[in-house]
Amino acid sequence: MSTEEKKNSPIFQDSNKTYYPENEKQVSSVVKELYKKNLPTELIGTGSKSFIGNKIQSASKLSLSKLSGIVEYLPEELYIKVKANTPLEIIEKILEKNNQELAFEPIDFGFINNGKSNKGTAAGYLSCNFAGSRRFKVGSARDHILGFRGVNGKGKIIKSGGTVVKNVTGYDLSKLVTGSFGTLVALTEIVLKVLPKKKLSNTIIIYTEDKKLINELFEKISSSRSEISGAVFVPEEPEGKRYKHNKERVFKFNDLESKGSFLALRIEGDKVSIDERIKVLKKELEFNKLDTSTLDVHQSVPFWKKINNLELFTETKNNLLRAVIPPSKGNELMQKLGNKYKYYIDWCGSLYWIEVQSKKNMKIVEIKKLIKELGGYLTIIKTSPEYDYEETIFTVDDTRLLISEKIKKSFDPKRIFNPGKMYRGI
Repeated sequence: MSTEEKKNSPIFQDSNKTYYPENEKQVSSVVKELYKKNLPTELIGTGSKSFIGNKIQSASKLSLSKLSGIVEYLPEELYIKVKANTPLEIIEKILEKNNQELAFEPIDFGFINNGKSNKGTAAGYLSCNFAGSRRFKVGSARDHILGFRGVNGKGKIIKSGGTVVKNVTGYDLSKLVTGSFGTLVALTEIVLKVLPKKKLSNTIIIYTEDKKLINELFEKISSSRSEISGAVFVPEEPEGKRYKHNKERVFKFNDLESKGSFLALRIEGDKVSIDERIKVLKKELEFNKLDTSTLDVHQSVPFWKKINNLELFTETKNNLLRAVIPPSKGNELMQKLGNKYKYYIDWCGSLYWIEVQSKKNMKIVEIKKLIKELGGYLTIIKTSPEYDYEETIFTVDDTRLLISEKIKKSFDPKRIFNPGKMYRGI
């Protein structure tokens, strides 16, 4: 079949009312039909993050699974253009061949869902806007999107951005679309910024239970001139049977005492640069007063993969919360959490992953209230089977809710795409 014939071929639809368009024009055609019939529709890819957000009540589904593949990759220009449903794993393997990477470190949510790796697709990741441990140094996924193409709720093809880092033509819709959980646009093509991969990495482990010291260290790390690219605190797990105890198994490394709490710092670069920066850190953080060890590159790389895979919460049946707060409020939050919850802190003190027991919905309400009082926001990433949705999944105030509603109407006036996924009624 010729390319032209394929473009004009009928759009496959299965018995479950799921559409499978093969290109952007077909996506546009399907959405125009859905718009005319006023049919709410769930956008789906590989389903790697389908458990995040409210359950969608829709008459049909629009699968972007056939929109996959590399459109253009120019390593010397530091960008890669891909179709929306291209698996991140494929993108990362291609970048690896040219010693490049997605610097925001995509999180692998497959482990918390079913214990297996599943990073999902480019569009799925852009829709969620999550980022790994380098976030406090290189920004979120939103900061690495150069442009996109997609179809709005009326079936109109839209595009934003380009293939260069400094593209200022028009309004950057990428910032709005990123993190919208598929409620604004059916993405068809994405341009991602890529960066050179660091040659080596070392991780310094500091063993301490002192929460005040942890906050002081986070503050020193954030202002350090040593270019630390990862800073995470992993406390000891709560006692009892409330949580799965797997910390010692997950963080089993020759040069890491898995028992007890620890703070880990990552330094990346060539060997000479790493050695020099570690010397500076020894003075900045006063290592002579601390109990420390060092993970070489063979231990450091898998250590941070386990952090970004959320392996500490593998196959959890409890609720998993993601909270972001100002680092200055960290000591107060840690004191409140105590040893009652299984959690760890990333982004040099800003990001908290907190596991809350099933059937403890009121605890989630209390934690969300506290996070808001501390000037942060919270997302319920995974809910337990007993969760009854009495508390909203995403934190939002009345002003932001109103803004979100207006943005939704401008992109998708009939609420065709993923209605209620983020906020009820939108």
